[in-house]
Amino acid sequence: MSDNQARLGRIGEMYRKELSHIISYELKEPSVTGLISVTKVKVTNDLKYAKVYVSILNAKDLKASLAGLKKASGFIRSELAKKVNLRNTPELIFELDDSVEYGARIDSILKQIMPKKEE
Repeated sequence: MSDNQARLGRIGEMYRKELSHIISYELKEPSVTGLISVTKVKVTNDLKYAKVYVSILNAKDLKASLAGLKKASGFIRSELAKKVNLRNTPELIFELDDSVEYGARIDSILKQIMPKKEE
């Protein structure tokens, strides 16, 4: 791993922590419902864009929550700029991360096909 990739990884992780806090505690967007966790942040080499992967659980409307995050991205970005002192604050691109749901689905399938243990 090159120094630049390691740096981008550290910046991404720093953004992930701050974005989690901002979305959980400071965002007052009514359309954003459910438990939202930022699972990963990928930053481009030029630090102009950050792809923010979010997992949304127990939302009233999944699409509305994701749209609300996109709508509030300006506010979220300005809050991020206050907390992380870098020259540029990237444009935030929100993507739905369904790996948690995918893992739960795989788990339930495995439980169905695995033989029951005799006790």
